[in-house]
Amino acid sequence: MTLVYIAGPYTEPDPEQNVNNAIDAAEKVLAAGMIPFIPHLTHYWHLRYEHPWATWLQIDSEILRRCDAVLRIPGKSPGAEHEVQTAKILWIPVFYDIESLYAWNKEINGAPALADVNRFNSR
Repeated sequence: MTLVYIAGPYTEPDPEQNVNNAIDAAEKVLAAGMIPFIPHLTHYWHLRYEHPWATWLQIDSEILRRCDAVLRIPGKSPGAEHEVQTAKILWIPVFYDIESLYAWNKEINGAPALADVNRFNSR
């Protein structure tokens, strides 16, 4: 299955809302038969066990290298832009909308395209 890294804002303007936005995007990825990775979920880990920012970036970078694609969700984020640039250097495709990701996944893996998964997105 296709592993998709969700890249988007975390700190600004509101970390909790940004985590929720990433989860919403991941749900659409999952409904399309792909596996999402949500780096934003380390937010909750950090609340219990603080680590230096560099630790989180190292973890995310290592996982990004193992992903098949990146979905860049909207919003200003230097961190997400760094993830996008890293993905491009590694020849990992970056998508800025879910429809393009669906179409690519269908082309590469024969997976359902957007029209086939719209029923999952009406939640």
